[in-house]
Amino acid sequence: MPHDTPLISTIVGGLVLAFILGALANRLRLPPLVGYLVAGVLVGPHTPGFVADQSLAPELAEIGVILLMFGVGLHFSLKDLLSVRGIAVPGAVVQIGFATLLGWGLGAFMGWPTGGSLVFGLALSVASTVVLLKALQERRLVETERGRIAVGWLIVEDLAMVLALVLIPAAASITGDGHGPVEPLSAGLNRIFGLDLGVGGIIAMTLVKVALFVALMLVFGRKLIPWTMHRIAHTGSRELFRLGVLAIALGVAFGASKLFGVSLALGAFFAGMVLAESELSHRAAQESLPLRDAFAVLFFVSVGMLFDPNILIERPLPVLATVFIIVIGKSIAAFLIVLLFKKPVSTALTISASLGQIGEFSFILAALGVDLGLLPEEGRDLILAGAIISIIINPLLFFVCDRIRPLLESPKREEPATETAPATEVSPAPEEAVADSDEVHPTALNRHAILIGYGRVGSIVGQNLKSSGTPFLVIEDSDKRIIELRAQGVEVIPGNAVSRETLDLANIAGARSLVIAIPNAFEACSIAEQGRTINPSILIVARAHSDAEVDELRQYGADTVIMGEREIALGMVDRLAQVHHDSAPYEDGPSAGTIVPSVEYPPEKE
Repeated sequence: MPHDTPLISTIVGGLVLAFILGALANRLRLPPLVGYLVAGVLVGPHTPGFVADQSLAPELAEIGVILLMFGVGLHFSLKDLLSVRGIAVPGAVVQIGFATLLGWGLGAFMGWPTGGSLVFGLALSVASTVVLLKALQERRLVETERGRIAVGWLIVEDLAMVLALVLIPAAASITGDGHGPVEPLSAGLNRIFGLDLGVGGIIAMTLVKVALFVALMLVFGRKLIPWTMHRIAHTGSRELFRLGVLAIALGVAFGASKLFGVSLALGAFFAGMVLAESELSHRAAQESLPLRDAFAVLFFVSVGMLFDPNILIERPLPVLATVFIIVIGKSIAAFLIVLLFKKPVSTALTISASLGQIGEFSFILAALGVDLGLLPEEGRDLILAGAIISIIINPLLFFVCDRIRPLLESPKREEPATETAPATEVSPAPEEAVADSDEVHPTALNRHAILIGYGRVGSIVGQNLKSSGTPFLVIEDSDKRIIELRAQGVEVIPGNAVSRETLDLANIAGARSLVIAIPNAFEACSIAEQGRTINPSILIVARAHSDAEVDELRQYGADTVIMGEREIALGMVDRLAQVHHDSAPYEDGPSAGTIVPSVEYPPEKE
């Protein structure tokens, strides 16, 4: 059996180089996405050395696009969008229009056709979901008002790009700019009845087919897909469940493309959005994550393979103009739009810095434009160059915004308005309370307990600490749980406890105990090691799921490790002893001294 096949060499070469350069980018505090794109450049035809198969890479990338859009659909939150719709919807629409106009102007200046210039502008108008969320998470802004506006803004951008993926092929088939595929239904009507639907008719026909697909998914898909996943889950087979998730993502995307003529990306997006309404969505997201990440990496590598680095030398001015539109033009437009809605300067700066880059959808639009003959290959290279450069300098953009923020903010906005608050003033809702507290300050607690994670286990520990009067705080990264904790009056520090900065904010040096209630043993070991290093006398209690994890956690500094399976087994043995050996009577359900969580949380990832 031959081992040196194009498929194997393309996958191995792409993934190995992506891993090395992604790790290097992470080391340099850059998004790993930069490393993936550079890996694609190195295995592409424009650089010396190994060249991956040019025909297989796009097909692997197509699977990556399907799974990427499926993941976007799984995490699509209509509730989050509606909570900030007053600013996110009009703001994103105006910003997309402004950036598209700038891109169209640059394309027209370089002599490109109108269709190609518009595709170029659209590609420059949408930010990367991966880069934006990573930037907000690092700065603990996801749970704040400005973070929610940024995420809602991005959701509107994504929805606009999904619509663009539908309309661009239809527009390409009726203009002289490209060689897009002719809309089959309108072509059939023209051939049989001699009806010429014209531009508006063809676009209307495309929208009707999309509407038919969407209606089918909302009426039948939202019942059939969750029902299917529940049936598979009841088999108890994790392999079948994982396979079912992938079959739904790929099957719906392929079927939507063949039966309704919509893009694979749109079909996958709606499959994920429908499945997101099921209580199994969390598990589906976790099960599909490894393969989704692997093919997403191959997608970014294949995009990098198309990039010709020579454009940086041959056309430096168009590259600079592209970067200017992405980083400066979009950011200034977003900044002014947010201020027009009378939001604070801090919110305007965060939104503008978050949107000063481009990513996944830009690559999909660039590839679609080139395939349809609308966008010249030079335009795709400019988009890729702009993406790589803007992603690299995005942390610098946040740094600059943080520095100029005190200069732009009004002193009145910083003064606490607590002197003349009327007695009848209604206290803010939990969401508003979270929105008002953009900054995270170090705790004032000392000789306290630090609880990491407030899921099924952490919530029980936290409720007991609260009822016993023990001073404690919680480190949590889930927006929903943060809101719940603050509503209960529990001090919470948003963020990941693996970060030394987060532990310092919790005053781990002055704490008496550290409870690691998260199920991820890899992160738990890192937290235990840092906790023991910072405070050698602290009591560290952790949880584990196997004897190997128990030994590892103790090796990294945990004093007490509770293994869930062992405690369950001991509880069963105790119950059997009460029945078979006439032990003390046993009462089903929680005992009087046990405090159970007040909120049902989704299953934690084991």
